[in-house]
Formats: sequence, structure tokens, C-alpha cells
Amino acid sequence: MTYAETLEWLYQLEVRHGWDLKLESVREALARLRSSQQTFAALHIAGTNGKGSTAAFAHAVLSCQGLRVGLFTSPHLGDFRERIRIGEEWISQDAVVALAEEVRECLQGSPAELTFFELTTVMAFLHFARAPVDAAVVEVGLGGRLDATNVLIPRAAVVTTIGFDHERYLGSTIAAIAAEKGGIFKPAVPAIVGRVGDEARSVLETMAAEQGSPLRLYGRDFRAELVPEGFDYHGRRTIRAIRPGLAGRFQIDNAATALAALEEGGWLAEIADDRVRSGIAGVRWPGRLEIVRERPRVILDGAHNPAGVEALVRELPALCQGRRIHLVFGVLADKRWPEMVERLGREIADATVVPVRERRSEDPARVAELFRRFVPTRVEADAAAAVGRWLDDPACGDDVVLVVGSLFLVGEVGTLLR
Repeated sequence: MTYAETLEWLYQLEVRHGWDLKLESVREALARLRSSQQTFAALHIAGTNGKGSTAAFAHAVLSCQGLRVGLFTSPHLGDFRERIRIGEEWISQDAVVALAEEVRECLQGSPAELTFFELTTVMAFLHFARAPVDAAVVEVGLGGRLDATNVLIPRAAVVTTIGFDHERYLGSTIAAIAAEKGGIFKPAVPAIVGRVGDEARSVLETMAAEQGSPLRLYGRDFRAELVPEGFDYHGRRTIRAIRPGLAGRFQIDNAATALAALEEGGWLAEIADDRVRSGIAGVRWPGRLEIVRERPRVILDGAHNPAGVEALVRELPALCQGRRIHLVFGVLADKRWPEMVERLGREIADATVVPVRERRSEDPARVAELFRRFVPTRVEADAAAAVGRWLDDPACGDDVVLVVGSLFLVGEVGTLLR
């Protein structure tokens, strides 16, 4: 198959299977391919928000040490190949085609059927094992306990944050969601927990104790201290004057959590302070408080749940400096979007609601109805038209266009504007 045909086949798996959380199919596929995910040292990262940025920070620091480092994240914003990379190099189109075909042929006659994410996970682990990489940073796709990536036995396991998202799969309480995320903890493997609330912390502490996992908690065992130069990291070692390449106070928490994970996984001891600073400063992670244009200022942020929106709103005064905010919003139907709308509605001048190019998109008319309780609102058929309206209006040169609600939407707009 061509690359385009391979992607079409992969995306059809998502349409056909959706999410089917289990581990057996991935284990069988890797066994049939005579490959082991244990051939590379891994850092495994779960969490409601912040896991992608935390993974990017860890990957950057390890890469600055000169290591050959794999990175597996999801979803992609513009190109499928973003999901699987070694260093800064995305997996090639030829490798995507070859790996997908190899996995498909290997499973012919097997009762195991892989979902889109399961097959992508197998492809990533094969790619890393064969490169080979010195280490791999692996982001959980959904949840943790039954996520396809949880066949790993990593050097360290991380839970960044706990909040409400994907309740259909993870449960409707903070305790239930924390238990699913903490399912990546393994016997005797260090467990690192970022800034979480008391209820989630209690669950994760219990799970780590049951696994015999050494536990490191943000605020107790490591922390980030704000300084004029950025932040000082205090863990088993202190590293001063670190300035993250990503905007937002929450990114300092993510960077500190990444450093704690590298410390507990045994990597950080070998990395000099200046290389840590260089790695953290050099991270670029699209769609996270990303400014892609000035006059008007266009900000893309992938916040797609209430906690993410709350973190975004805290950063708006610094980013917008009192300018009018024109919101372009699209969201998936399975998100807690009414809470997102109510929080954003108090911060903006007007809203334009668009569909998300994903089968789970919420009807823009429903979302617009709620936004109209707060601000003037319109519906547009696509994101390009919605954003273009403000870009073409000379009277909006000093305003802000904020695109938020879904990583799929952010990816679409980012591809148009970059």
C-alpha cells in the first residue's frame, strides 16, 4: 500500500473499533513479531492533563545528553508521523507503511484484532526496538491500567495530574480515575506523582504501597520554586535557573515532574545542569498556549476538559493583556463541555463555534446555544472560515483569537496557519 492508503486503513480501524481497553492483543502481537518492548529503557507517563508536555520535557533533556531517545505521544496535530519519533526525527512514511503491513500480515489467522491505537503502539515499540534507542518516553493513550502502552515495565512511571475526562472509560469519580491512571505502577518501579488533589493522592499512595513502588510526590519529595530566571528544581539534587520553553505556570510543574522522573529512573545523575537547562528551554510542543500569529494574536491551546480550561484561563491575563478575545471553539461530544463553556464565557468578547473533524464532534448548534447565555455567538461550518474572519478584519489587529476545545481542532488550525 501507499502511505496514504496505509493511513486510510489505520483510520478505518479507529472507526471500526474505537477504544477497546485491554492488553492481551498488544502482548500477542509483540510475541508473534518476536519483539520485546523490554529491549529499551522506558519512562511511562499517564495523567489527565500535562502528560504530553511532561513527555516532551523528559525527551528533550535525555536528547541533550546525546542519547538516542524515542518519543511516543498522541494524538497527532497535523501528521500521523508526529506520534513516533527518535530525537527530532519523525518516523518515515516508508517505515509507517512497512511496519503496518508487517503487523497486519503477522496477525492474519489470529483471533486478536488490534484497534488503531493498539496497532500504532506496536509499531512504535517495534520502531524503537529496532533502531535501537537508548531510551524511550512513552505517553499513555487513555487511562493507564488497560492502555495498550501498559505492557511496558519502565524504569519509572509517572502520573502528572488527575481530573475529569473520559469518564465513560475511567469512571465518574476522582478516586476511580486515579485508580485507572495509577494502574501503570509496577512492582518496585519508582512512581512519580505530580500536582494532584488530596483524594487522588491518597489513592495513588495506596496503589504505590501495594506494588512496593518507591513513591515521589510533588510538594513533598520534589518541587519547583519560582525565581526571576524561571524556576529552581529541588529534588534529590537542586538545579537552579531553569526556564521552560513552553508558556504557562503549569508547564513549570510539568518540567519539574519530568525531572523527578528522570531522577528516579536513574538518568538525571549523569546529566549536567547546563544540559538540563538547555533541554527544558528548547522544548517546543505545538498547541499548548502556542502563539502562531500576531495582529491579531492567534493562540492555540489544546485544553479539552474543565481542568485544562481552568489552567488556560489563569494564563489569559498575561497572554492577552486586556485585549478583546474572540473565541473559536469546537469540542467532542463526550467531553464535559458545558463546564468549559461556562468558564470561557466569562473571559471572552464573543464566540464562534465550529465542528471538529472527528466522528465524535459535538453539534456546534448545541454548544452555541449555551455560549449565547454569556456572549454574542455564531456558528461556522469550518475552522478556516471562523479564524479567517478575524484575520481579514483590520479592526481586529490588536485583538486576540483564541482557538480551544479540542486537540483535533488545534491541529487543523495550526496546519493552516504555520
